[in-house]
Amino acid sequence: MTWEITLMFLVLLFTVVLFVFEVFPVDKIAFLIIVSLTLLGLVDPEEAISGFSNSATIAVLALMILAIAMEENGVIRWMTSSMNGVKSLPLYLMAPIFMFVTAGISAFISTTAVVIVFIKIINQLSEKYNISQSKLLLPVSFAGILGGSCTLMGTSTNLIVNSVSTNLGAEKLGFFEFSLLGLIFLGISIVYLTVALKWLPWGKGQSLGEDYAINDFITNVRINARSKLVGMTIEETFLHDNPEVSLLKLTRNNRIHNSPGKYIALKADDELLLMCDLENIARINESENLSINAEKYWEEPVDKNNDENENETSENTLNTRIFVELLMLPGASFLGKTLGQLRNFMVRDVIPIAIKKRRTLTNLKERMVRSSIDRLALKDGDRLLVETSKENLGALAAIENIVLLQEYDKINGNSKFKRYFSLVTLLLVIALAATGVLSIMVSALTGVCLLLVTKNLDLATVYKKVNWQIFFLLAGMIPLGIAMHNTGADMWISEKLLGFLGDQPNYMVIGTLFLVTMVMSGVVSNNATAIIMTPIAISVAQGMNLDFKPFILAVMFAANFSFFTPVGYQTNTLIYGIGNYKFKHFLIVGGLLSLMLWLVATLLLTRML
Repeated sequence: MTWEITLMFLVLLFTVVLFVFEVFPVDKIAFLIIVSLTLLGLVDPEEAISGFSNSATIAVLALMILAIAMEENGVIRWMTSSMNGVKSLPLYLMAPIFMFVTAGISAFISTTAVVIVFIKIINQLSEKYNISQSKLLLPVSFAGILGGSCTLMGTSTNLIVNSVSTNLGAEKLGFFEFSLLGLIFLGISIVYLTVALKWLPWGKGQSLGEDYAINDFITNVRINARSKLVGMTIEETFLHDNPEVSLLKLTRNNRIHNSPGKYIALKADDELLLMCDLENIARINESENLSINAEKYWEEPVDKNNDENENETSENTLNTRIFVELLMLPGASFLGKTLGQLRNFMVRDVIPIAIKKRRTLTNLKERMVRSSIDRLALKDGDRLLVETSKENLGALAAIENIVLLQEYDKINGNSKFKRYFSLVTLLLVIALAATGVLSIMVSALTGVCLLLVTKNLDLATVYKKVNWQIFFLLAGMIPLGIAMHNTGADMWISEKLLGFLGDQPNYMVIGTLFLVTMVMSGVVSNNATAIIMTPIAISVAQGMNLDFKPFILAVMFAANFSFFTPVGYQTNTLIYGIGNYKFKHFLIVGGLLSLMLWLVATLLLTRML
């Protein structure tokens, strides 16, 4: 082993550790990789930044923009609008329908964007019709991953594997070349997951108060004339500095001030609406000379399906204070901020109330975090509960890379022309790429250009909604594959694998490659796994004088099939906390699925040799 290969393995080990323990966001890890490889001389400067101009990276960016247009213009919502009609079906019929529709759309539109829409749909069905969201979210996430694996444009992993293998001398994959394999895996998975529903928890949609276990009271407080608070500004009182007390509203002379500013001076007979626990209520009652009337305060969301109520909404209704749950996606501007920081960073008249953490390897014991624990910061997959007015929902919806888990008609109005034009554009992109008239990159860029020049897509929206973390992750990981080839690390690993496998039959080689890739993708990003394993797969195929294609497909499918952990694929991370799953649900249900697909894939891919 040369010193260059040793350095390469140290960089790989460093990368895996950073991914597994989530030391930094994935985009920061990507930049660290670029700099490390350059400073160590494993790639030259041009190779270090080649990921930013790689055709796969640009194609993924263009496809993400197309997915944004489909979501913004209501295409995905329109394609899934019939899902509310399945509410009367038995669960064992409803689940396969959800999985089939999710997979079908995910084959051509970003899996994450599709699953997010289904999260909203399932959340609403769960609240209104007592349907178990835990029985549906995991199958839908898995189906989205499987559907994305059926076409070349279905997932960024497919594009990356195709790009890396082509650069190493392999033949390009066709748009539908492996779709039959993907459909076989999908069919097996839908049957299995339908049977496995009995192993998933029965979790119905709870109210936000139950879900966040908010035991605090929203407390009406009247300032007595002798209170020392009289004449003081809010900034000078416990209302501003105490993270355990949130001031929601001030009422003075029958005039309401929602989320009052810190420079307002308090007066006798002012009424304050505070959120705090019973301990703070008792302390306030003893020390501040206030009249306290503790009561529960909650607003149910607007019923989307009640057109009469929507049409008759009055100004007073618009000003009603409600609780809204926000789901954090990678790249959200709130990531890394604590509740205390969010209070100064948040949109006007929006009050952060609580954070619900998703569980990871580094926070397995963390549960919902109330505002009293202000040291914990938001990460992707976490949920943030905020209190605001209904008229403020549009401003919340415009925040980049967050999802409102409650849907409201007035922030989702889409013109029919935009919807149909966007859908036709998507079909055109698919047709051009599938027939080989244009490459996926060129056809996707053409579609984006059409949407922009016809004003069916706004660049300001693109800048906000694009998941830049994925873009920078791809750009940063591609030089890692180049460095493995430059140093000969891929050949060294393939030689060791061939020496280990010896004269074993082909199915052992394919099966081992598939299993190693699948296990790695369970703890490391699927894209990163694909970039690391593709050069190794091609080197193994070269060493055995076999066709590259089965080896390339083994890496591609295995990198996507990380069903046995909630962190291997972004959609699994998103539904982990929402569905109230435990790690064992992914390990058992997803693990059995991965094992089943591994055996089937090994058999089918070996037959291609």
